[in-house]
Amino acid sequence: MTPTILTTPQTLWERACSRRGQLGLSDAPSRSLREQARSHMGSLCAVALAVSLAGCAGLPDQRLANEALKRGDTALAAQNYKQLADLGYSEAQVGLADIQVDSRDPAQMKQAEATYRAAASVSPRAQARLGRLLVAKPGSTEAEQQEAEGLLKKASANGEGNTLIPLAMLYLQYPHSFPNVNAQQQISQWRAEGKPEAGLAQVLLYRTQGTYDQHLDEVETICKAALNTTDICYVELATVYQKKAAPEQQAELIKQMQAAQARGAVSAQRVDSVARVLGDATLGTTDEKTAQSLLEGIAPGYPASWVSLAQLLYDFPELGDVDTMMKYLDNGRAADQPRAELLLGKLYYEGKMVPADAKVAEEHFQKAVGREVAADYYLGQIYRRGYLGKVYSQKALDHLLTAARNGQNSADFAIAQLFSQGKGTKPDPLNAYVFSQLAKAQNTPQATELAQTLEAQLPPAQLAEAQRLLKQEQAVRGALSQNTLDLHALEEEDGEESL
Repeated sequence: MTPTILTTPQTLWERACSRRGQLGLSDAPSRSLREQARSHMGSLCAVALAVSLAGCAGLPDQRLANEALKRGDTALAAQNYKQLADLGYSEAQVGLADIQVDSRDPAQMKQAEATYRAAASVSPRAQARLGRLLVAKPGSTEAEQQEAEGLLKKASANGEGNTLIPLAMLYLQYPHSFPNVNAQQQISQWRAEGKPEAGLAQVLLYRTQGTYDQHLDEVETICKAALNTTDICYVELATVYQKKAAPEQQAELIKQMQAAQARGAVSAQRVDSVARVLGDATLGTTDEKTAQSLLEGIAPGYPASWVSLAQLLYDFPELGDVDTMMKYLDNGRAADQPRAELLLGKLYYEGKMVPADAKVAEEHFQKAVGREVAADYYLGQIYRRGYLGKVYSQKALDHLLTAARNGQNSADFAIAQLFSQGKGTKPDPLNAYVFSQLAKAQNTPQATELAQTLEAQLPPAQLAEAQRLLKQEQAVRGALSQNTLDLHALEEEDGEESL
């Protein structure tokens, strides 16, 4: 049986915002809520009994929830947010929905939208969150895109931050829904008005247009000016200095960031992101030892960094041995970090540092599915290549297509191979052509050669039909297949060669 092409659309924003800190869904203030709680202590205690709380002493605490969330204890955070949300506190409703968004589970994302809506009438923060969620929503309608614009503008007018960048993303991603808005002109207007986020919106535009490297000096100027108010700029400046090969400026930036972190002005997540920049060879000369030092300092309180440390050892084996890596990954798995499962799966898939074992690799990748795009890619390859004893063509296609539509170009090449080679399924030259053309975005000799070969093999009538199918698939993907957003503030890619 020939596999059929699925049609579930994905959006650029979903890929760009695969992590909650990059969506800006963190650090909800607690002071106003605590004051509310004190002023309503009597009634709170009465209601507390109804929800099985142990009197006033057992009342939920949003400050505690915020702190638990920062150190990765989502269970404790969700417990406190849920109890307060049930009592009608809008800030707790926002916190609970933030955790639901972070799960990336479709059912919880749907719950998050409803939770934000419940609080949006009284909370500018909920308005901003709902607006950003609608921008991120796969297959959003034009009405939802217009609603997102209205919510973000309203939240901004009410003093809520982190609204201009999603607005810029909205205009860049859906120009057909906003034909009267020129993204560059709008950003220039924001900058002229002195809006704090406008500079980062300009950086976003440069990345989207692929002109980031031509504007390194301007990016540096923008982020230096915003550094004290926007810690995302530490990541951008680290990127600029790595691209410029400016180690002295990089070292000074690291010192400044560490001082800011010590006084609580920079989050562990930002430190982790900067460390990952330092270890990224695609950006320039790496400084893996500094990256390791930064990660070791924050990992005990920020579990995601255990996985970043393991990835660093994977990329630079001289920094540690396999036992150390496994210890890091065990710590990450204990904290329910899907990247840990993904990297473990990759180790067994490749047989690097551990014996190759496709079955064990499959088990780890399955645990990361739905939360890490690359998990679908590797599962698809296991099934396509017959690593489990035979080829599972439909399972291979299902996973590879999910990965491809979430922005992993290498998956398109694998699908083209599946359809052209016909291993475990009947060859399909039309679909082989479609995905080979999409795979050309990889800009590799293999992808280009395969696309040219398959195109030459099609008679004119079949070529016309194949081109129609190609346009259909491109329409499903929307902006995703055409624009690669690479803003570190909004995205940390997971691909075949990096986690």
